[in-house]
Amino acid sequence: MEKNFNGFIINGFLALFLWFISLALVFFGFMYSGGSILLIVSWCVVALLLLISSAGFMSVEPNEMRVMLFFGKYKGTMSRNGFFWVNPFYNKIKLTARARNLDVEPIKVNDKVGNPVMIGLVLVWKIKDSYSAMFQIDSSSRTSASPTGVNLATRMASFQDFVSIQSDSALRNIASEYAYDNNEVAGETTLRSGGSEIADRLEAELNNRLAIAGIEVIEARINYLAYAPEIAAVMLRRQQASAIISAREKIVEGAVGMVRMALDKLATENIVDLDDDKKAAMVSNLLVVLCSDEQTQPVVNAGTLNH
Repeated sequence: MEKNFNGFIINGFLALFLWFISLALVFFGFMYSGGSILLIVSWCVVALLLLISSAGFMSVEPNEMRVMLFFGKYKGTMSRNGFFWVNPFYNKIKLTARARNLDVEPIKVNDKVGNPVMIGLVLVWKIKDSYSAMFQIDSSSRTSASPTGVNLATRMASFQDFVSIQSDSALRNIASEYAYDNNEVAGETTLRSGGSEIADRLEAELNNRLAIAGIEVIEARINYLAYAPEIAAVMLRRQQASAIISAREKIVEGAVGMVRMALDKLATENIVDLDDDKKAAMVSNLLVVLCSDEQTQPVVNAGTLNH
């Protein structure tokens, strides 16, 4: 597990000041050695030590960390910001804790009832545990170098590859647990209507899979959802049919209410006395007018003419 680096650290600017003073002493030492072999060798040794010590300078930017290794042994993670000098024999591996986006391309999966759907994902992730990120997964897959020998960009790209593969797997797993919409399973959470519930499940699934790599998912959301092309046309017609049926139900419900209101008004205000046959005819005519797709043309009956 990650631990804070507690090794010997001094302020980098102070160390740099002392380093330049030592460099000046070496220069004057060579100048005034008087040709003494012993003095020249001594100042050469001091110059070599200064050269080696220059490798101890390092800077740590905000949301950046350095994994400290001493001849292969993990000594801790330096996350304090600033300019420092440490033991030059430490291997100071740079990592970043800044948040990164990943847009997972839509993949074809089968939903709960077996329909093929295309589903995509966008997530925000960052490194939470530098030790796990550095030593639990192989970050040298893009190069033949060892994990500690690759640069930051290559190392972070390897982490991105790991997150991408695990996100693909988690997305397939979650998508198979839910139906596409309520037309398949009534009253249950679906991929279309799930919203925050689906997002929470995705986030929990991804954090569980990525914990081994010390990576934390801050947010995960479905950003693309559609039926697969081979069934998209059929499903569209089914959705259109369902919409038409729902609209018809509303129209019929409203028409029946209007007919009831008309009959009640006629009876209450004694406008006309209708028997059952005339009421049935009136109801039939009103329903035709109210429920018709096209504009109806009324036929006016002005009464009968007696010759």
